[in-house]
Amino acid sequence: MGRGMTFAGPYLDRAAPMREDSSWHEAALEDPASRVVIVWNSRNLILETEPPRAAMIALDEVPAQLRNAHTLILLGRFADHPCFALEIDAEQPPRLWPQARFEDLRVLAPRLPADEAGLLGYARAMLSWRRRHRFCPACGSPTAPRRSGHALVCVNPACLTEQFPRIDPAIIVLVSDDGRALLGRQASWPPGRYSTIAGFVEPGESLEDAVTREVSEETGVAIERIEYFASQPWPFPASLMLGFHARAVSTAILRNDLELEDARWFSREQIAAGAVLLPPVHSISFSLIEHWFDTTGPLKLRELRGAGP
Repeated sequence: MGRGMTFAGPYLDRAAPMREDSSWHEAALEDPASRVVIVWNSRNLILETEPPRAAMIALDEVPAQLRNAHTLILLGRFADHPCFALEIDAEQPPRLWPQARFEDLRVLAPRLPADEAGLLGYARAMLSWRRRHRFCPACGSPTAPRRSGHALVCVNPACLTEQFPRIDPAIIVLVSDDGRALLGRQASWPPGRYSTIAGFVEPGESLEDAVTREVSEETGVAIERIEYFASQPWPFPASLMLGFHARAVSTAILRNDLELEDARWFSREQIAAGAVLLPPVHSISFSLIEHWFDTTGPLKLRELRGAGP
């Protein structure tokens, strides 16, 4: 259950033991087979092929003035070659690779090979973490990379605080009631789009506590029978989505925190008829809706209609 999620899967060898091997790291930087995936302004470099592919550039093809050692991070071994992530800090996108362009991974991910989508998501998340932690949270001094970019150390000798990559756990849940699904929408979404209920886990909460709280806060619905479904890394910038199914105990909707613009119950018939614009097919929210729809009736969601972009 839940396999095949975009951005998930064993798409590379993370080569964790090599992160502290400076000799291996230096050799990888000199290896002509090594590749780098590049990010600019939170956008990944994508080859302009059909279908699109991840642009994997030889390190020596990146001009020296664009290589920032503080943002060069070892990702691991991809297709048996060392692979790094590099963020380019420039006001305008560099036009050094005529067959490639910088694109939003959220849009392109469904069209990429699964392993390449995972690799680019990993690169984006790591580089975002590095960019957001340039200074020590304890004393405000600059930080410097260690462990091939997987740790940051305060340069202040009196501090030396270490930081490591962090993820933000968030729950996402499909609440059902006798052939209906509880979906909500945010005001910023495209017209007609509804999705499953979601929110970040707070300190001191179990995942089940977070599911119960978020559904109550956003819709006023009480739930039971919370069951884990699957998880999906969501590198925008660093969430881990933890998917659940739950059954409703009450059905009256009361938007307590007004985080959602609207929340309502949708029947299988409404969803089958296209009365709601569903979330993108590469999101765990779509997978939750699809699993509920496909296991509670004879029809299959993807055979009936496509998902929204």
